Amino acid sequence: MHDALTGLLQQQAPVGREAWRSWWDQLGEGKLDRAEVVGLLACLTSRLPEHDTLRALLDSLAERRAPAPGGPVWQGTVNVVGTGGGPRTFNISTASAFVAAAAGVKVVKTGSRAYTGSLGSVDLLERLGVRLTSSPAETEDTLGAYGIAFAGPFVYPTQLTRLARVVAPLAMKPFGRFLNALGPFLADLPVSAQVTGVSTAAPLDTLRELAASTVGRRIWLVANDTGADELLPFATNTVHGHGVHGAGGAVVRSIRPGELLPGDGCLADLRPAGKAAEAVEHFRSVLAGTAGEVATRTVCLGAAALVVAGDGRRDWLSAVALATGAVRSGAAVELVDRLAAAGRERRSALAGVTARG
Repeated sequence: MHDALTGLLQQQAPVGREAWRSWWDQLGEGKLDRAEVVGLLACLTSRLPEHDTLRALLDSLAERRAPAPGGPVWQGTVNVVGTGGGPRTFNISTASAFVAAAAGVKVVKTGSRAYTGSLGSVDLLERLGVRLTSSPAETEDTLGAYGIAFAGPFVYPTQLTRLARVVAPLAMKPFGRFLNALGPFLADLPVSAQVTGVSTAAPLDTLRELAASTVGRRIWLVANDTGADELLPFATNTVHGHGVHGAGGAVVRSIRPGELLPGDGCLADLRPAGKAAEAVEHFRSVLAGTAGEVATRTVCLGAAALVVAGDGRRDWLSAVALATGAVRSGAAVELVDRLAAAGRERRSALAGVTARG
């Protein structure tokens, strides 16, 4: 049995970077059997290890990435990604990303297919006709053209794909709790800020430790008393900051019901569409501000967090007003339409090349 798996099972000491390096080496060489890989994923899912083990795991993956292309950090660009889990709602963070981008903040959204719900951000984007980017260069170009980009799987370590191949035909969905919790720390993009919603399904204290030991970007972890991984206008929300404007894990902001927006409403106002086929129509109505006032306020509050995180000059009240204007003006829906049209053009061009070939 590999030392990494033994260490996780015994829980007597942190699993260090050397053990993780050996694990990834043997995984790449095909020396780990399926039972060991399933066992390790099951251990990580049933009980997320303490900080030192997770930090070593993340660092062992980071050092295997190909050198990033030369260039500066994407200043003012915010990555929004949640841990998933918690009460079921429509795709609030995806909607907030569109609204914040329509309000003028550059936003990268990373995410996945559904693990705990019926429709993850990637599933929804497919139905909207919005393409995922396939490289850092394409992501940067898309940001320049539209102010928003939805990054594809290239941002995640290739070792995750190898794990999935080894455990097949068992799907990775049973291990979604672990993958969702660590996902926000696995994406490799040169953003200057990150806003991550943390649900009760993820260990907030452990993620705060990881955020505090992460360099290169400012990280906000947001949580509330409903257990959702979003900022909600009718809940008591806490924003924990790490890095610039929040060094040492300080509370950046506590937001109480009625403080920035009216505080009436409840989770029932944020229900997802009843059927997956209705998701696109419902999502567009949210961005248009016609899905109910509570839904509009919720998306605008989430977008305001991205505005403030990306532009340190903005205060929360003006950020909420800016986001609300992006919804009321139709700019958020128009942005979806522009990205969907670009996706159709790209697919048509590829189809033409295939036909000529």
